[in-house]
Amino acid sequence: MKKSKSLTNWKTPDYLPFTPWHTIDIGPLEGFWCVIEIPKGSKYKYEMHKESGLMMVDRVLHSAVHYPANYGFIPRTYCDDQDPLDILVLGQEPVYPGIMMRAKAIGVMTMIDDLEEDDKIIAVHYDDPEYNHYNDISELPPHKIKELERFFLDYKKLEKQERIIKVEKFSGRKEAEKNIKEAVELYKKTFLNKSIH
Repeated sequence: MKKSKSLTNWKTPDYLPFTPWHTIDIGPLEGFWCVIEIPKGSKYKYEMHKESGLMMVDRVLHSAVHYPANYGFIPRTYCDDQDPLDILVLGQEPVYPGIMMRAKAIGVMTMIDDLEEDDKIIAVHYDDPEYNHYNDISELPPHKIKELERFFLDYKKLEKQERIIKVEKFSGRKEAEKNIKEAVELYKKTFLNKSIH
């Protein structure tokens, strides 16, 4: 069986900080590495401190909601909001902040947050037997999609009344993988001095 090629197989240049964002080779799309910042069920919003790579408490959610899945980022990706690509990973158990886990993308949620597009990859934990059989967001129970949407519509509501958050659509696996590849390409253009092959 032919081994799948890694999307981000390159050496981290010396001018980039030695953090999970810049140093982790995510591997192939079939079971890529991501870094969890926020455990499923948390009301704390943890975030990676970009300069050090340590996890910090960004804030406590103001609304009476909690994260519906493990939430984090895909290393060596970059988006228009100047952050790595966000990911929600469905699985049985909460995962501690700063832990790497393998994921399989099954869809993408396209959002508008304060007039900026803010895509979130929806994935399943690649090594979790209760979830790893899902291959596309269309296979999830409809209520799970509603939970994800409702969380993101509500979680910032009590912080800033004037903030506009809108979930535009959910798309399937092909669109999610396209978004990941585009975010890898934007990372290369933004952070690497020369083309990486």
